[in-house]
Amino acid sequence: MARTGGRCREEGSAGRAPVPRLSREAGAAGRGRRAGGRRGEPRSREPRAAVAAAQLPIMAGAGGSGRDKRATAARLKAALGGEGGAAAAGELRALLERVLAPAAAAAEALEWCRCLLSGGEPWDGFAQAVRAYDPATLCGLVWTANFVAYRCRTCGISPCMSLCAECFHQGEHAGHDYNMFRSQAGGACDCGDSNVMREAGFCKRHRIKSNSNVPCVPKDLLMMSELVLPQFIFSLIQHLREGYNEPALDLPSEKDLHKILQVLEPHVSFLEDLTKMGGAMRSVLTQVLTNQQFYKDLSSGVGENACARTSHEKYLIALKGSGLAFPEDKLACGMQEQGAGTSTLAVQGLAGATATSGQGNSSDEEDQDGSQGVGKRKRVKLSSTTKDQSIMDVLKHKCFLEELLFWTIKYEFPQKMVTFLLNMLPDQDYKIAFTKTFVQHYAFIMKTLKKSHESDTMSNRIVHISVQLFSNEELARQVTEECQLLDIMVTVLLYMMESCLIKSELQDEENSLHVVVNCGEALLKNNTYWPLVSDFINILSHQSVAKKFLEDHGLLVTWMNFVSFFQGMNLNKRELNEHVEFESQTYYAAFAAELEACAQPMWGLLSHCKVRETQEYTRNVVRYCLEALQDWFDAINFVDEPAPNQVTFHLPLHRYFAMFLSKAVKCQELDLDTILPDQEMLMKLMIHPLQIQASLSEIHSNMWVRNGLQIKGQAMTYVQSHFCNSMIDPDIYLLQVCASRLDPDYFISSVFERFKVVDLLTMASQHQNTVLDSEHERSMLEGALTFLVLLLSLRLHLGMTDDEILRAEMVAQLCMNDRTHSSLLDLISLDGIIPGSLSFESVLSAVADFKAPVFEPGGSMQQGMYTPKAEVWDKEFDPVMVILRTVYRRDVQSAMDRYTAFLKQSGKFPGNPWPPYKKRTPLHPSYKGLVKLLHCKTLHIVLFTLLYKILMDHQNLSEHVLCMVLYLIELGLENSPEEESDEEESAGGQERCHDSWFPGSNLVSNMRHFINYVRVRVPETAPEVKREPPASTSSDGLPSSQNSGTAQVFSLVAERRKKFQEIINRNSSEANQVVRPKTSMKWSAPGATPQLTTAILEVKESILSLLIKLHHKLSGKQNSYYPPWLDDVDVLIHPEIPRYSHGDGMTAVERILLKAAIQSRLNKRIIEEICRKVTPPVPPKKISSAEKKTLDKEERRQKARERQQKLLAEFASRQKSFMETAMDVESPEADIAMEIATSEQHVSEAIYDCVICGQSGPSTEDRPTGLVVLLQASSVLGQCRNSPEPKKLPTTEEEQIYPWDTCAALHDVRLAILQRYFKDSSCLQAVSIGWEGGVYVQTCGHTLHIDCHKSYMESLRNDQVLQGFSVDKGEFTCPLCRQFANSVLPCYPGNNVERNLWQSHSNKCMQDLVREVEDLQEQLGTFPVSISSETNLSKEMESVMKDIKSTTQKKYTDYSKSPGSPDNDFLFMYSVARTNLELELVHRGGNLCSGGASTAGKRSCLNQLFHVLAMHMRLYSIDSAYNPWRKLTQLLQDKNSELLKEEAPEVPVLYRDVSSLLLIQILTMPQPLHKEHFTCIVKVLFTLLYTQALVALSVKCSAEDRMTWKESGALKKVEKSWEALLGHVVSELSKGKIYEEGETEELTVVNPDSVECYLQQFCLPFLRITSLLQHHLFGGDLPSCQEDEEFAVLASCLGLLPSFQSSHQFTSASCLDWPVPAFDMVSQWCSELAAFAEGYPDQVKTLLIQEPKWDLPRLLQLPENYNTIFQYYHRKTCTVCTKVPKDPAVCLVCGTFVCLKGLCCKQQSYCECVLHSQNCGAGTGIFLLINASVIIIIRGHRFCLWGSVYLDAHGEEDRDLRRGKPLYICKERYKVLEQQWVSHTFDHINKRWGPHYNGL
Repeated sequence: MARTGGRCREEGSAGRAPVPRLSREAGAAGRGRRAGGRRGEPRSREPRAAVAAAQLPIMAGAGGSGRDKRATAARLKAALGGEGGAAAAGELRALLERVLAPAAAAAEALEWCRCLLSGGEPWDGFAQAVRAYDPATLCGLVWTANFVAYRCRTCGISPCMSLCAECFHQGEHAGHDYNMFRSQAGGACDCGDSNVMREAGFCKRHRIKSNSNVPCVPKDLLMMSELVLPQFIFSLIQHLREGYNEPALDLPSEKDLHKILQVLEPHVSFLEDLTKMGGAMRSVLTQVLTNQQFYKDLSSGVGENACARTSHEKYLIALKGSGLAFPEDKLACGMQEQGAGTSTLAVQGLAGATATSGQGNSSDEEDQDGSQGVGKRKRVKLSSTTKDQSIMDVLKHKCFLEELLFWTIKYEFPQKMVTFLLNMLPDQDYKIAFTKTFVQHYAFIMKTLKKSHESDTMSNRIVHISVQLFSNEELARQVTEECQLLDIMVTVLLYMMESCLIKSELQDEENSLHVVVNCGEALLKNNTYWPLVSDFINILSHQSVAKKFLEDHGLLVTWMNFVSFFQGMNLNKRELNEHVEFESQTYYAAFAAELEACAQPMWGLLSHCKVRETQEYTRNVVRYCLEALQDWFDAINFVDEPAPNQVTFHLPLHRYFAMFLSKAVKCQELDLDTILPDQEMLMKLMIHPLQIQASLSEIHSNMWVRNGLQIKGQAMTYVQSHFCNSMIDPDIYLLQVCASRLDPDYFISSVFERFKVVDLLTMASQHQNTVLDSEHERSMLEGALTFLVLLLSLRLHLGMTDDEILRAEMVAQLCMNDRTHSSLLDLISLDGIIPGSLSFESVLSAVADFKAPVFEPGGSMQQGMYTPKAEVWDKEFDPVMVILRTVYRRDVQSAMDRYTAFLKQSGKFPGNPWPPYKKRTPLHPSYKGLVKLLHCKTLHIVLFTLLYKILMDHQNLSEHVLCMVLYLIELGLENSPEEESDEEESAGGQERCHDSWFPGSNLVSNMRHFINYVRVRVPETAPEVKREPPASTSSDGLPSSQNSGTAQVFSLVAERRKKFQEIINRNSSEANQVVRPKTSMKWSAPGATPQLTTAILEVKESILSLLIKLHHKLSGKQNSYYPPWLDDVDVLIHPEIPRYSHGDGMTAVERILLKAAIQSRLNKRIIEEICRKVTPPVPPKKISSAEKKTLDKEERRQKARERQQKLLAEFASRQKSFMETAMDVESPEADIAMEIATSEQHVSEAIYDCVICGQSGPSTEDRPTGLVVLLQASSVLGQCRNSPEPKKLPTTEEEQIYPWDTCAALHDVRLAILQRYFKDSSCLQAVSIGWEGGVYVQTCGHTLHIDCHKSYMESLRNDQVLQGFSVDKGEFTCPLCRQFANSVLPCYPGNNVERNLWQSHSNKCMQDLVREVEDLQEQLGTFPVSISSETNLSKEMESVMKDIKSTTQKKYTDYSKSPGSPDNDFLFMYSVARTNLELELVHRGGNLCSGGASTAGKRSCLNQLFHVLAMHMRLYSIDSAYNPWRKLTQLLQDKNSELLKEEAPEVPVLYRDVSSLLLIQILTMPQPLHKEHFTCIVKVLFTLLYTQALVALSVKCSAEDRMTWKESGALKKVEKSWEALLGHVVSELSKGKIYEEGETEELTVVNPDSVECYLQQFCLPFLRITSLLQHHLFGGDLPSCQEDEEFAVLASCLGLLPSFQSSHQFTSASCLDWPVPAFDMVSQWCSELAAFAEGYPDQVKTLLIQEPKWDLPRLLQLPENYNTIFQYYHRKTCTVCTKVPKDPAVCLVCGTFVCLKGLCCKQQSYCECVLHSQNCGAGTGIFLLINASVIIIIRGHRFCLWGSVYLDAHGEEDRDLRRGKPLYICKERYKVLEQQWVSHTFDHINKRWGPHYNGL
């Protein structure tokens, strides 16, 4: 009392809200109270402190500068440490209160806090100091969604374990099973936490246990923190309270929430920074957050501070709805208090009505969504009380941490807050406190989550937190014990689902009391329950927690109650009349809910029931499961007949029951009978799973087609790989258990009744089916038999070991298709097999072979696949397992086709095989009863009837039916009871129930029993009625006395009723029996309609005789069966003969007869007897099904042929319509259009085929023909570098790529320098452009008339089909070969005769030829008369020239100083020729050694291209004064006059590019050109080239060498020796200032050989280009040669060498042929250089043409491991926008880093990748997408995904890095990519192009 009194007084005096008073040592957690206890002492000083505060000048201003703040802080710290501690504390409190008031500015407040915490020291220094005391053994790095982290299964203890990249790379995980993943919800690094991972996996930093050596924290370092932080955190909470307004019902207040959060961002960031200071600071924070005294003092809301008071009121309002008990449930809870622990199904009408009626709509948020029940059935509410009252009530908070979490939830988990709360987790005390707080708020979390609008984001944030807390077993156990975690979770889940329950309509719609979840609710549709279920699954993975759950009966009851909400959800009712209007998609929600909320917790629990000691748990689960099932049957009023036309795929209670039974037998050695219920319950249990199996068959028979596609979707999902283990497998197992315990006749008849085929099973040839249309009969019968085969053959839960199961699953999947490793892992989702576990890999290698990925260039990129080994096909292929596991029926066919192919290939069986019979693993003793099904009369009668019907060709039977019948017989023989003879004796009276059908129940003996007559019910129209009943009756194959009587009409239905009644009577006392109503009758089909009559049918067959006759029928031959043992007795001793293991129906029959004979001597005798009697002809033989098949095939082929004919006719008529001329139509050669007639020299004129109209003819000026070409801009040549090893893609900051040494860059620089010093027009003829953005022309080789092409384009334009190309841009595909193209290149009308004339060698002398060339050039402007500018041909040439120009961008064609100058066009045109020649050279590998016409040559269009270019070039006349030809061939006298002109001089001849000169000369000559003139031009240019080589050489060598040469050359005055010429060059150039500049790099050894070699290398590129040009202009093959002879061979081919001598005495100089005296000519050329050197001595050398040493263009070299690229680039910031791109990409040509699709780097509506593709590749870009490992190609306005060049260890791509396995470069794939880039074939090889609209 005294204390509180004191406190009030104190507040009065100080006049402010209560503040915890801390004496100096109140640091540690326990000391707070003591501090409060010693309050007497400082109280006297209190007023003084207040006065002192008032006097402080600095405190008057709110802010004060930084220095002032620091001073104050330092002073306060000193004071607190010294004598006047308490006064200083008061002062500090007042200061903080003002600074942190809600109105204060945030930045200011934080500035103060920093100063105060650090006590006036610089903040960084303080942080450093605190970090020194960090005992961090845990990493604890927190990340948010999309962060890239790692998971190592080898090191993880918990499956949720994750590591940050840094810890992962610093740990040792080589060879472990790890993967990289992109975080979905966020997470934290577990490195250092031995609860979650093994210590071996810790990284270097967290391996050291460093608790011991961290020094103790000095007292005064954190003293201020302990005082300041409580108030800081309280101010944060106040902000949160202030900002929160209960959202009005209609208006979500998200915007307001976001505003508050933005204001608080800096505060939370500040706290986050504190957590990063390490352990010392965290422990202070923990203490502040968990200290209850602080909280009590600061936030109780009493006191004079109005602000604090309102905030407290708001807080109380916010708390209102935080308990689980909704207002309307209060009363219900009260009523049920006494029945705690059990959950009552109180339908709202009973319990809740009184509460709700009074409340109206005032209940908390619950009714918001309740009121939207328009058109919905009203929801049913359940209320259950729980042992734990605390979660029902409103929350009570005792410390900052609790309220902070409360607001975090209220504000829907803001990311910053979550990160702060998680960053604190490395502190152990905090971790425990926080986990308890989290559990305490669990119900509140669920309520907030349910009404959240952003439930996805919120779910992720919740799991982000909970996974950190619950993955730790120790912590989970502690919380389970101390806070009832399990109770809370289960109750909260139950409550959550209660909000969306509806009445179940299964079975008895009106009176059903069962409620199920409504799958249409948002809660289920959006998986809102996911975080809670995920937590539950997570804690159940801990053994200690799961045991608690399994021992707690109350919990199990509640849980089964929860599971029963899902029992029977999403009920389907078959639509019988019209198609359903609206296809509901609720089934997704239903399957997801059952898998996540029911099955996964079940698997979690099962994983702890693996040993004998856990028997008790299983008993518990089974007991409560059966109770729940019994309640369910009662609630839906179920007796024994399911309602017709309804099916639900969701029976989680049945599946719990089944899976726990299976575990009990398999692992716990429990006796099955001790836990099974009575027969009556078993009969009920089997009904619904059986109903599902029958419905599957109905769905596949298209009986549910009016329900829309979604019902097929359900049927597929039910068996799909992720669901089958939790759905179809348990269902079939449960049916197997029921079958093994129930009467077999009852079970078999139930099956046929469920499948609605009872009426079909009659011996009569006609029947009436009252429940099934006849078109569905066949497939339903197949379904029923297939189901029986599955039921009797599957051993998944009946005795197979885990490894056997895994092997069977794997074989089944591999038999359907070859699979990749990842798809196998995905398809085989077995419980208990961790993917990547040893057994998986070892089984895989045992059953499959790996097929490495294959590359056909131009083919699709294949992945590494696994394919079954031969012995697997031979011995393990199991059709039954395949049928069970196929989602699509076609997969079964696929498996059979593959099996057939294997048998053909290995020569085991040539025909169409039947599915092989596979031996089964033995049954577990507990399930031996299952075999009784095979040995029951009902089944035998069905088998007999079906065999008979098949033999008699009754309708609606198929080969499949026969196959299954034989399979069942074989199963029966394989599993027959041993003691056959006793069976016969004991078959006495009471077994006679079947009226003499069969004597006993053993198949072996029943097979030989002859049935003579059968009484059948048939329609009066049936043929059977006419017969007379015969006199004699039945006789048995055995000499037995039981041969009287006729087999009766056997009604399965009646039989089943009888058995059912017996079982019921046996089970229930008489009293019960009276009560039981026979409701079932109302649904049963009326057994017989009145118009049926009874007839007696003569049969006289036994199963054995039917089989033998079937064999005859299948073989189509009489007496085809001959017992094999008559020839070879061994057959009976060693029955396992390989020839019987594969084959068709006959083989199967033979196999069965052999097995029957082996099992019984009598059978053997009877088989022999039957075969001895000559069998009478089989009844009128209709076509057998096998033949029918072949006939069908014939018919189908015939039809296909007709269709094809029709199509072809249509195509031909289309072609006709294209033809404008009425010529005779030649049949179009569809194979391939004639290759362009380059080589055919005997034809006088080139003939072209038009691929559109199919006519052949020459190209004329009026009707020109053109080549289909694709024009594309290319910068491939520009990417050549002059270094042999390729550049690497940079993966560290140090590696950078500089584009200075590329071919394009050097050419640009050269042109720019020339333009600086020389005349522009002359410069533009001294070089070639087109290294970047050059136009490359390629063709597929097909030709078409240009007018046909125009009409073709018109039709494409009108075609509405979506093409992958844009017709408006002139794009199309070649009509014949579909290759992509965008223009047509006109063919020049010419004949090949001229060619021959050109070939002849002329004897004119050089001088004459030079003159002729000059004369020809004079006539430049004049054209050959034939081509006037008006013809169609010249128009087309102009238009194609326009196309060529528009192909590339303007910047690549404009190089002149005066824009639009004709010199530009001139330069551009001859450069196009140069580009195409150079590229062809590159495609040939950079040299011409291979010779021949290359593949490119065959389809080359250079000849046509030259004509087009030449025609345009000749429009530009070169002024004869400037014609370079003169300078090359004449000695000019007036040198000086030239230099005197003011304008810039022309480019000296030695600076000109010889190849360019060649093209200019050739293209400006009148066409067609004569070969002699061509050779003349080449010879003249070679002299210039040679001189350039000598000049370059002379500059390279040292001054001494130059002197030597000058002298030695002066002695030899021979024109054809390089020494003489070199000497002359040196002496000429010495006159100028050329050699004066500093020494350049020297040639190492200057001996004659190396000089010769240098000169040859210098000249080779020119010779190669020239040879190619000659090849294209004049035909003739290129010679092939060795690399060292290339120069000589090409020189002689070009006619430079008079006669080719052998290579040893050959010198390059011997090729020279000077038109004028050599030395004069050289002097003239050198003088130009000397003149230039006068003015610009420093530039002379740079402009000299150097020896060209370009390497072939290459893409960047990529590192071996993809991780290297990923780690460097995925966090890298973009250089343009300095952000980390969402989709980073890197250019593989130049290494530029770009943002894909990033709007940040958009320029003029072009995104960065598109822009880069234009700048770097003139429209072609190759980008590697970092986050997807995929390569994307941009080509102009289209793009395509190319695939990945990185594959994992199993040869698979990992697109989008979904699997995160390590990836390695696949060199072959990268080669293919590079090849396509260099050869410009992206457009032809990749098929899937789409427009990118500049958005990449």
